[in-house]
Amino acid sequence: MPVSTSDKCATFRRLHDSGCFVIPNPWDAGSAVLLQSLGFKALASTSAGMAWTMAKPDNKVECGEVLAHLKTLTAVTDIPVNADFENGFAEDPAGVAANVTRAIETGIAGLSIEDSTGNKEAPLYDFDLAVQRIVAARAAIDKSGSGVLLTARSEGFIAGRPDLDETVRRLKAFAAAGADVLYAPGIRDEAQIRAVVQAAGGKPVNMLTLGQPVAELAKLGIRRISVGGSLARTAWGEFIRAAKEIGAEGTFDHFKQAAPSSELNRLFSAHTKR
Repeated sequence: MPVSTSDKCATFRRLHDSGCFVIPNPWDAGSAVLLQSLGFKALASTSAGMAWTMAKPDNKVECGEVLAHLKTLTAVTDIPVNADFENGFAEDPAGVAANVTRAIETGIAGLSIEDSTGNKEAPLYDFDLAVQRIVAARAAIDKSGSGVLLTARSEGFIAGRPDLDETVRRLKAFAAAGADVLYAPGIRDEAQIRAVVQAAGGKPVNMLTLGQPVAELAKLGIRRISVGGSLARTAWGEFIRAAKEIGAEGTFDHFKQAAPSSELNRLFSAHTKR
């Protein structure tokens, strides 16, 4: 029997209470079902992975497309799904709140809002506006009564503004504004990680791993680890290598690494009978 959204939200919150867990990022229904079958306790969407399936670059999908994608992921899985909700698909706080409300209706258990503008000249929202946007997202979640977990992201390290002091300043303000989880994608060394964990003031910190193993990040106080678009890029990488081999060599050696059809059919047959 499918798990209710409220149960998923409750499970997702408990996962953040202690320890450290990996929240991998599927890019479609099939990859979501496969990851669930491997025993992962929660999943997170990837804006990049989804966009590539639509032949679009990252950050160039529409809000309606993302909402439909989220509804698909939550429908095919029985574990919590956290939404990569980019900048909330709006600049003003009221627009963020309205879109967060729409996202909650897809059945997600959590979502993230980032402070990146997409403008190379001014890649981050002004500090006060960035905080107001988190306040608006928090209010929308509270009004829904859903229990959806709010992750606030400060994007400086991947948006061309790698300023640790400013990142810490923003994360502290986001925590005070009601974020449940803090996230600064792009930080990598131990000093940066420790500074972000300290800035979180005891709230869980999500880490985009850049290759660091789980045990290493757990020792530094990271509570949740995501991989972003890396699983999607891995799949695309093998697809590209196999296709190039066929085109250039007329050979098919990469097919030796392919997943067996019987294994995939068993997985998805079992899923359709759930």
